[in-house]
Amino acid sequence: MTRPTLSSDTIADQIVEEETSSNLVGVIETVISSLDSDNTAMVNRGESGHLWKFKYGTIEVFVQLTGETDEDALTVWSAVLKLPAKDEPKLMRQLLERNWSNTLESRFGIVNDEVVVVTTRSLADLSPSEISRAITIVATIADESDEPLQAEFGM
Repeated sequence: MTRPTLSSDTIADQIVEEETSSNLVGVIETVISSLDSDNTAMVNRGESGHLWKFKYGTIEVFVQLTGETDEDALTVWSAVLKLPAKDEPKLMRQLLERNWSNTLESRFGIVNDEVVVVTTRSLADLSPSEISRAITIVATIADESDEPLQAEFGM
């Protein structure tokens, strides 16, 4: 039986990939632990990447890392209002106006009949500070938005 041979380039590539992956995961987990004062964080690791969930104030935040290559993505989101809602035209206008002026790199969107705050970014050249900023922005904007939106537009 012959063993496959590995070149030093292949080994170096594997080490770099492992360090990059564990570094991204480590940064994400550090940011989450700094925001999750109630120790509610959970993680699901699978073939499709990592998915974390934690509570921040009155909302739940989800962080998804789809893989480890430059083409993969970091997505952070949090639901702030269930739909249908009262006066949806007014709600949509308010959300669009806030998307222009108040959401920084995140934005409001709709998924599964819920208004969410979301940001997504490819992993290409992603820095630890960008990871921290993405998670913090979504958590903060969602936590500041959920109760006022629910009070004004909730059913």
